[in-house]
Amino acid sequence: MTLSDDLLSRLRRSTWRKAFGFSAMIGLELGAATLRRIRGGASEESARIPESRRLSAVCGPKGAAVCGACGGKGALSLSRRSFGLATALVLAFASVAVSQQVAQTPAKSPSPAVSAQQTVKVPAIAVDYKADARSPLPSLTRVGVDTSDQQPLSLRDAIALALRNNKDIEVARDNVKIAEYDLMTARGSYDPRLTAQNYFERIETPATSVLSGASRLETDDITGTARFEGLSPKYGGSYHIDFSSVRLNSNSVFNVLNPSYPTALTFSYVQPLVRGLRFDLPRRQIEVAKKNLSLTDAQFRQRAIEVITNVQRSYWDLVFALRNLQIQRDSLADAREQLAHNRRMVAEGSLAPIDVVAAETQVANFEQAEFSALEDVNRTENNLKNMIAENQQARLWNLSIIPSDQVDLTLPQISLPDALKLASDNRQELKQSDLAREINLLDQKLYRDQTKPEIDIVGSYGMTGNAGTQVTTPNPLTTSNDQLRARVNQLSTLSGLQPLPAPPTVTILPDLFGGYFQSLSNLGSNQFNNFRVGVSISLPLHNRTAEGQLGHSLVEGQRIATQREQLEQLIQVEVRNALQTLSTTEARLRSAAVSRSTAEQQYESEKRKLDAGQSTVFLVLERQTALAVARGNELRAQTDLNKAIAELQRATGNSLTANNVTVTAH
Repeated sequence: MTLSDDLLSRLRRSTWRKAFGFSAMIGLELGAATLRRIRGGASEESARIPESRRLSAVCGPKGAAVCGACGGKGALSLSRRSFGLATALVLAFASVAVSQQVAQTPAKSPSPAVSAQQTVKVPAIAVDYKADARSPLPSLTRVGVDTSDQQPLSLRDAIALALRNNKDIEVARDNVKIAEYDLMTARGSYDPRLTAQNYFERIETPATSVLSGASRLETDDITGTARFEGLSPKYGGSYHIDFSSVRLNSNSVFNVLNPSYPTALTFSYVQPLVRGLRFDLPRRQIEVAKKNLSLTDAQFRQRAIEVITNVQRSYWDLVFALRNLQIQRDSLADAREQLAHNRRMVAEGSLAPIDVVAAETQVANFEQAEFSALEDVNRTENNLKNMIAENQQARLWNLSIIPSDQVDLTLPQISLPDALKLASDNRQELKQSDLAREINLLDQKLYRDQTKPEIDIVGSYGMTGNAGTQVTTPNPLTTSNDQLRARVNQLSTLSGLQPLPAPPTVTILPDLFGGYFQSLSNLGSNQFNNFRVGVSISLPLHNRTAEGQLGHSLVEGQRIATQREQLEQLIQVEVRNALQTLSTTEARLRSAAVSRSTAEQQYESEKRKLDAGQSTVFLVLERQTALAVARGNELRAQTDLNKAIAELQRATGNSLTANNVTVTAH
């Protein structure tokens, strides 16, 4: 009777375990000597001891009797197998000794040797710490979350909450409003301005001429002025309308009207002919404000796309965390069931007590994994709440979010050229680059215009009016002249001469007699007016300021063009990577599903083999761990597939359309 294969297999495993259980200080020489001694001893024993005794030493008395009946073939087979076992034992000793010796041999290092004084001493921390296995584990609770109060949440609802409550979206929306007010400010350059001034003035001057009209000339007036001015929206012209009104009172004896009310109205206009005719600073500011409004709108849409993508990632991360927690709980339940099974088999004598310790270790490992999975759930849920919660006092923080959407395994069918075309049409970064280029063209247009000479046509037209109270006091000049002329005429008559002719008299129009309103009436009648037309020329000898600004804008345009090429290349890389990630994740999902299915089969088979005595607890626990990993890999592949779809939507700029989101910045 020969030894069965199962018995030999167990004998080999036992021999190997004992071999690796020996001290690692056995050297190579001892291993070689042992090998020679075993070989020599085996040959000598074969010569001295009868074959039946050798068989009895291995198989027992009954086995020896049976094996002896088999003849020399069974003994020879057993002897060869014994020799093989001994050889394997010696080789194991030798390999262990070599590995230990290599591990103990210090490797040469190029760094200088460290002295004893320079050696860093690490203090010992919790040297005698030992975990109390009998103490109960902490409860699986979540900080600040009531797990009994659950809130189902779909991905679309999460996106809607994020777009409504997310702080980054609010900031982007405020930026759009700021740009709108900036445009209003720029358009205010063409708002007309009205300024007015009113004052009282009294002037006393000494007489310095016989025509002063008084020895102490006293003049007081009440003056009011107003100006209406502004810029023309077209062709760069500017205008202003001036109105003045004065009530003048004086003690001069030469005044005919006292008090008098002079008024004036003047209209002036300046029209550029070269610089500022087609483009100027106010028009540039309005156009730039319009571009900035479009720019902030594009930035707002880009920020909305980023928020949608981040919400999708956080949503599927939470899905993975919750389902991974369930996987860890199922694995822990399987481990506890296996522990109870091992204890029953130990009680029956089928397993060694050490196999119960191995199962207990497995249970402890899965307990750690369960707590880690619970922490991941809390962390991912907080990340999602941070994006969708209205504020820190929102009730949502105390709820347990339960994602209601299932994993979508439907892949978008799109080719690389179509994806690149979609990205070039929808990516907001490209639109922002286009707007930056348009703003730069406006700067170039302005600074190129500033290098031209300044030639303007200047024209004005004015009207005046006046009225007052007629003075009844005779004019001293005319009075003295009249007396002198009368006396000369008397003498001329006595002498037979012709009298002097009467001097021409100036007749004051009757319209000038009246008050302030009469003066305004005279002003409106346009009886007295004036006008002026001219050309104003300004030629800078060397306009380096404008030339420098123009050169700066030209170089800035080149930089924007280079950045545009870099951005297009970066978008192409993102689209390619997104498509590759999508394809790879799909393949991972298929492989992970197969791996999970085979791991389940292997685990169930290994448990049946253990019950039949054909396997070990170690292999069962290995299969159990592999099954938990395979389930987690399959779940990770599923959620990664949905995250890859979200990333493809972001890379192609299609997140808003794909999620049926209409963005309004107002």
